[in-house]
Amino acid sequence: MSRTIDAVVSPTQTNTIPADISGQMLDLDEDDDLEVFSKDLTLADGNMFNASMPTSPGSMVNQCKFEEDEESDSKDIFITVDNPESHVTAIETFITYRVLTKTTRSEFDNSEYEVRRRYQDFLWLKGKLEDAHSTLIVHPLPEKFVVKGMVERFNGDFIETRRKALHKFLNRVADHPILSCSEDFKVFLSAQAWELTTYKKQGPGFLSRMGETVRAVANSVRGVKNRPEEFTAIQEYVEDFSNKIGSLDKVTQRIVKEQKEYLEELKEYGPTYTLWSGSEEELAEQLKGVAGCIERCCKETEEQVGHLSDTLVPVLHEYVLCAETLKAVLRRRDNIQAEFEAKNEALATKKVDRDALKEEIDKLEDRVEWANNALKGDWGRWQRSMRGDLKSAFLSTAEKNVDYYEKCLAVWETFLLSQRTEPSEETDRDNTP
Repeated sequence: MSRTIDAVVSPTQTNTIPADISGQMLDLDEDDDLEVFSKDLTLADGNMFNASMPTSPGSMVNQCKFEEDEESDSKDIFITVDNPESHVTAIETFITYRVLTKTTRSEFDNSEYEVRRRYQDFLWLKGKLEDAHSTLIVHPLPEKFVVKGMVERFNGDFIETRRKALHKFLNRVADHPILSCSEDFKVFLSAQAWELTTYKKQGPGFLSRMGETVRAVANSVRGVKNRPEEFTAIQEYVEDFSNKIGSLDKVTQRIVKEQKEYLEELKEYGPTYTLWSGSEEELAEQLKGVAGCIERCCKETEEQVGHLSDTLVPVLHEYVLCAETLKAVLRRRDNIQAEFEAKNEALATKKVDRDALKEEIDKLEDRVEWANNALKGDWGRWQRSMRGDLKSAFLSTAEKNVDYYEKCLAVWETFLLSQRTEPSEETDRDNTP
């Protein structure tokens, strides 16, 4: 069933220039790059629990997934990214991913598609969506840059991490009422590799893109004079959110790093007790018992660290990237308004070509209105998604922590119980010649 939308297409496009980070990052081939966040979180928006709700980890997770199951009934497009393959040519090595699409939308010629895409194809799609809808919030892709020395190229964990991130990106686009109706998105999902290459060449030329970039820089330098209060409030919220989520991201990654180091120490700790038991006959039973407890706690710690790495860290870093995306969207909105304000000032001072300038101002006024309405609509959608994702991640982390400490506590309590003796047994032992 085709999805209908009440939206207009942005009449023009605005580009921005990214900050120069070449001194800190190593720019690799598109498929060599590391993203920190992209371990996918499968839990959906969860509701706050109360005393009447079941408190077992499994039941609480199921509570969180309930809304997702309901929403899936109304979806008309399903996308899966899987089956990564390595390709080696004379000049480069890269990874492609299979993109499977199933849909009931009438604008598609078929109900199922299978294509292969590489990371730079995803970058192209994201760029096209942002060009066409400059004040809609396009979900971030994994980072294109990698800090030197952080990752081995093309290892299995990296490829799987990227696959999950790309899968999430496409499904966020598919769930968006406007972005999912983009012709570029349809071509990305359905065209074979050679067809996509041909389609890409139909875009605006270099001079056109350069003109847009120059105009965006000029508007940014000029600045906006009368920003509506609601967008000033959004900007202040985003700055505050960016600072807080950035701090949480850094601290959480540091905690995970320290826990991994603790885990390595723990793995060496247990065998020391086992070795000691061989030369201390009177303490052999206790030493072996402690070694067994440490070994079991070591396994639980490994699971707990893995859960943090796969659940909380990815979501926090994902929204660090989302905050940067929001800042870019707000800048593009301001650039559109700044251009409109500049034309109005020119109209007040110029005495020639006033009719042509007035017509241009009318078009810019429509563009400002479209940009404002688009951002306001997407802002509420993004907040709901953000709060659902973070709430689910926090809930899942809390449940795992409770489970981890309960299991470790049970291990040591069992050991203590095994060492308790009845008074008569203690007396018999003391009287043994």
